[in-house]
Amino acid sequence: MNDVRRLRLRGIELRYTLTMHLFDHGPTTITSLVEALAAQGFDVGRPAPKSVSDALRWEMRRGRVRRLGRGRYGPGQMPRGTEHRIHQRVLALRAENRSEPGTEHGDLGGDSCGRRGGC
Repeated sequence: MNDVRRLRLRGIELRYTLTMHLFDHGPTTITSLVEALAAQGFDVGRPAPKSVSDALRWEMRRGRVRRLGRGRYGPGQMPRGTEHRIHQRVLALRAENRSEPGTEHGDLGGDSCGRRGGC
């Protein structure tokens, strides 16, 4: 079994990372979100789909995430200040994850973004 240590995302870190992924990449499924987190070197625990759906439900109440169908979510609306704060926090998590010895990561778009006003 692969003994790679991954940074565990929980709570606000998980919610922000998922929300930013939806804003950067558009609508997607829970399975794709779990795979994207794993490719970036993050772990969400078990069962991963339940953890992700719980986090997305929390973000839905704030309007930042929309449910498009069963297991499918997309970006909602977010004030620019909130978007900037979330983006900065996710960048810090990615940097922390890269500096952890023994972690693997895949760069899904790096630090670039396609949002209004730049990064």
